Amino acid sequence: MLDLLVSPLFQIVALGIAGIVVWHLQGRGRPTARLLVQIAFFAAMTAILFANGISPLKFEPMREGGTMLIAAKTLWWVHLAWASIGFVRIYIVLDGRPREARVLQDLIIAAVYLGVTLSVLAFVFDFAIGTLLATSGVLAIILGLALQSTLNDLFSGLALTLGRPYGIGDWIILTDGTEGRVVESTWRSTHILTPANNIVVLPNSFLAKIGLTNVNRPDETHLLVLPLRVKPVHPPSFVVEKMRQAMIGANNIIHDPAPVVALKGIDAFAMDVELQFRVRHPSDRIPARNELINLVYRQCIEAGISLAPPASSSVLVENIHTNHASQETLQELLQSNPIFADIEQAELHKLSASAKLRQYRPGDIVFEGADSASNLMVVRSGAISALSDGVEVLRLAPGAIFGQIDGVPRATKYEALTVLEAYEIDGLTLAPLFKDHPEFQNNLTRHLSGITGNGPAAGSSRGEHASILRTVRGLLGK
Repeated sequence: MLDLLVSPLFQIVALGIAGIVVWHLQGRGRPTARLLVQIAFFAAMTAILFANGISPLKFEPMREGGTMLIAAKTLWWVHLAWASIGFVRIYIVLDGRPREARVLQDLIIAAVYLGVTLSVLAFVFDFAIGTLLATSGVLAIILGLALQSTLNDLFSGLALTLGRPYGIGDWIILTDGTEGRVVESTWRSTHILTPANNIVVLPNSFLAKIGLTNVNRPDETHLLVLPLRVKPVHPPSFVVEKMRQAMIGANNIIHDPAPVVALKGIDAFAMDVELQFRVRHPSDRIPARNELINLVYRQCIEAGISLAPPASSSVLVENIHTNHASQETLQELLQSNPIFADIEQAELHKLSASAKLRQYRPGDIVFEGADSASNLMVVRSGAISALSDGVEVLRLAPGAIFGQIDGVPRATKYEALTVLEAYEIDGLTLAPLFKDHPEFQNNLTRHLSGITGNGPAAGSSRGEHASILRTVRGLLGK
């Protein structure tokens, strides 16, 4: 028994087993202490081996106590692997990219285990590793050819995981025109939810080869360009200013940074203009483009700017009629608004005749909700910012209707963003229309309350809506 205890092979096996027990007792929560203890056990085992002339790096023929020798060498290689893995887990890190670091660590650890397994077979059991590797190589070639597509997707998925050109939830646009939001990414494919509400499944090998644009980076704001061709009958600076004023009134675009009007070229037939603007999300592209086209159309009519035909037809339409500046009258503005759709022409004419045209400079307060006055305002030209408690909640463009007709003060004010013209209608002149058209009164009250979220349009109850209507009727003597 004493001979067994002093045997170096027994001591190595005992240290190896003790190291395994301590390794598991420390757990994953103490990686540094775990590594230090593992290094201590490995160093002790190495010292005993080499002190007794036993090399774990070469095969020794079987002799007395051969089983103990095999166990000692195997445990030495196991502890070498675990010490190496401890270094990998602690020191191979990627700042801010834990997922990629974990994948890289797992790949290195797999290589460590493979190397240790081959070393044990060669130096402990005297396997012919060369023959084994040659046979494995042939099998690997056969499997590689059979699973070429799958392996291509697998390694492409690893490359995409490490490179992270996109993540779950990102909106991407491929060079072939496919676009959508990434909803799932597996080892073989990536799933994209398209604007048509379909799931497109793309192999990772395809994504690794094709170019893509990640709309979410550095943020999800998206630059759009709206090209225009206008007739060169006005100075370019005039056109730029009018287009800038048109974009100021848009609600579906970002105003910080401010949208840009870029002149791209000019010839005898047309001036090429680009309106460059940003939207908050890719889903805002269509609403923003529709809104800007409407604002630009109104601005062109007001300023007398004529749109030019396409370049290919310029010569054929050289003498086409040029529009002259023609600002819309109040009656035309009201007719184009759905709220006044049921009002007769004679009533609209009478209402327009009683209105007053007001002019404002940028920064002027056009209307303040804190006043108890009942007035209706209609924007003729320019742009207005609606502010609630000092925060902008909406921008109003030509044709917009705002004000208050219930006489109830509100923490809302309207500030001119550009040179502005607006019609002012006294609330009392609306009394006959309210009497003859109750539904018109309901629609107008709902619209005015909803501009800044202070009424039914913003989710208020039916009782609150009815209360507002009663106030309106009381003020108008109904």
